[in-house]
Amino acid sequence: MSVELRAVLFDMDGTLVDTEGMWWEACAAVAAELGLELTDAETGHVLGRPVEHVAAHLLRRDPSSPSSSDTADARLAEVGGRLIEAFAERIAEGVTPLPGAIRLLDDLRAADMPVALVSASPRQIVDTVLRTIGAERFALVVAAEDTVRAKPLPDPYLKAAANLGVAPAECVAVEDSPTGLAAAHAAGCRVVAVSDGMTVPDDVLIMDSLERVDLPLLRRLIEGRTSIG
Repeated sequence: MSVELRAVLFDMDGTLVDTEGMWWEACAAVAAELGLELTDAETGHVLGRPVEHVAAHLLRRDPSSPSSSDTADARLAEVGGRLIEAFAERIAEGVTPLPGAIRLLDDLRAADMPVALVSASPRQIVDTVLRTIGAERFALVVAAEDTVRAKPLPDPYLKAAANLGVAPAECVAVEDSPTGLAAAHAAGCRVVAVSDGMTVPDDVLIMDSLERVDLPLLRRLIEGRTSIG
């Protein structure tokens, strides 16, 4: 039985908007406040990860972190709040949609194809970015606070599909990070990875830009008629 495309689910940071550098800068600034230096080896703990994960990672590296659970929880909330503040300060100056992003969103909207935004960023950050890319372009937004478990677990994508009333297998997710790709893949979505060097599973379509992605390609992918590579 053939499967039809019924929804497209987009990651935000690094997929639709050029904000990953701003997030890295925010994390590096907060790390410096803790007397730490953020290195390239920590990319997997930073990019595509929710605030709580990054805060916990930084505190694990901080030798002065408190050991008692109550104090540790308070410190985690403090560092997480500081990460959000540092990121919000940077994106408030403006964000840039990535090439092809707005054109693709508008083409999907014109075709009455439901589109959801599925982000690991907090709602505060998502709402700020939506002022640039347009909240009206999305039928649904899933932010970090909307699921207990975050990417790379499948919960955000499962929630998006359920709220849209479609099966994950009827969705294509568009991602740019290994963390997000793992979440979408585990949820059962077909996946387009927008990256120029990421290693992906055999059933994931990798593209170097959204400029090369359109609705006919997404439909072919969901039907299994698009060559992968």
